Amino acid sequence: MVTHLFQILAFTAMEPPTALEPNAISEEKNKVFRSMLPIDPKDVVRGQYLGYRESPGVAEESDTETFIALKCYIDNWRWAGIPFYLRTGKKMAEGARIISIAFREPPKSMFPAGSGVGDRGPDHLTFDLADRTRMSLSFYGKRPGPGMKLDKLSMQFSMQETSWGGAVLEAYERLIFDAARGDRTLFTTAEGIERLWEISEQLLQEPPVVRPYEEGSWGPNQIHQLVAPFTWRLPFERKWREGNPKK
Repeated sequence: MVTHLFQILAFTAMEPPTALEPNAISEEKNKVFRSMLPIDPKDVVRGQYLGYRESPGVAEESDTETFIALKCYIDNWRWAGIPFYLRTGKKMAEGARIISIAFREPPKSMFPAGSGVGDRGPDHLTFDLADRTRMSLSFYGKRPGPGMKLDKLSMQFSMQETSWGGAVLEAYERLIFDAARGDRTLFTTAEGIERLWEISEQLLQEPPVVRPYEEGSWGPNQIHQLVAPFTWRLPFERKWREGNPKK
């Protein structure tokens, strides 16, 4: 969580840097970390898949988590009061690296009652950070013809549909390559890491009980209580368009 997902959170929530260079980007990420409120253990779900304790070298009473989900807040001008939900785990139903941003509904809708707007959740901007590198924007669009009836639509972009698809590096290939050439853009400063452990201190002192979950599931059932009254957007609602990669 500290070394991976909080970094993704910072890239998502940071303000535009003054330049596309490591020091400027690190400063904006550190501003996010400084603004994060301490993690409340009540906003955390820890899990362990059934069968983990039978693995070689694992203690019979181990309470090491193989899954974690949490809610956190960034207390600054832009994000105050907006919850960020993070989750990661092993032996999940599906392997994915997804950022999904849900847009807030406007205070008053111009569409008439019964039009269908909002029936299938808010608009989403979704980034798939897996090796295929895809983006999707979901929104409501009017059906052709008379009347006002809206359906959920999607616009998508996939790197594999461009001529650059074969040049995409796997995640750790990119990090090793950047380290070799001295590019610190994707790395976290000591200040940032220390701040993240600082806001995690209460969680380390008072960790929630570890909840069991089945292999091949989406994690412990308590994750739904964590995100209520919202719902997790898994499995991904809108199917990705499977185009033919360009060669």
